[in-house]
Amino acid sequence: MNKIIHTLPGELRETGLAKRIIPCLDVKDGRTVKGVNFVALRDAGDPVELAYQYSQQGADELVFLDITATHERRKTLVELVRSVATQVNIPFTIGGGINEITDADILLNSGADKISVNSAVVRNPGFIDELALAFGKQFVVVAIDTKYVDGKNYVHLNGGRIKTDIETEAWIKEAEERGAGEILLTSMDQDGTKAGFDNALLKKVNTTMGIPLIASGGAGNKQHFVDVFKYANVDAALAASVFHYGEILIPDLKTLLRQNNIEVRI
Repeated sequence: MNKIIHTLPGELRETGLAKRIIPCLDVKDGRTVKGVNFVALRDAGDPVELAYQYSQQGADELVFLDITATHERRKTLVELVRSVATQVNIPFTIGGGINEITDADILLNSGADKISVNSAVVRNPGFIDELALAFGKQFVVVAIDTKYVDGKNYVHLNGGRIKTDIETEAWIKEAEERGAGEILLTSMDQDGTKAGFDNALLKKVNTTMGIPLIASGGAGNKQHFVDVFKYANVDAALAASVFHYGEILIPDLKTLLRQNNIEVRI
């Protein structure tokens, strides 16, 4: 069993844990899609087939996001979630359109190991407290879409369509205090560009956090994963298109990470 050390902010981590590689399945109308800077979406395959492939390749977790559920005011595609869940033997996070406890309960009972919330908890921060109380902090992933505007990073809602006046770093702090178990931070500026993760931002916020940080947005090659783990010391790195289109194979990526003295599960 890993030992948890309670120290200063930014130093609360389980020791001996391997870094995680997490493919993300962004789903619209039952298909996996991927765009650039959250727009210009194109088809990337069947989410059920992809989920199975990633589980077999050695992915550590999967994230499944119904990316238009909040924008279109509907619930996550529960039947598709169930189909995906039957194909994997690794932890599985589900998000999209979760606005109340019953939504989360249905998803967890459909096969999810965790739930991801974004716009709903920005509009109602107390919902984080409710989820953590009902299911435990370990089930609650707070996803944050951030964009650099006029010299600051701001939280964006509804799949990045709506800018808020909430500064990203302040929101991360509040989400953790309210009971988030993990933060999934997506840089909208980097998303889909394949130019690398926003390492400067990730490093900055990670030094103040006591819960795991998942980096998202910008992965374009294997070296980008090495860089984000070494520079920002994130707990996990998430990517989509480089995995969906076979540009990076997870076994090859993990081999490179190990060669760079980054602990991963093989």
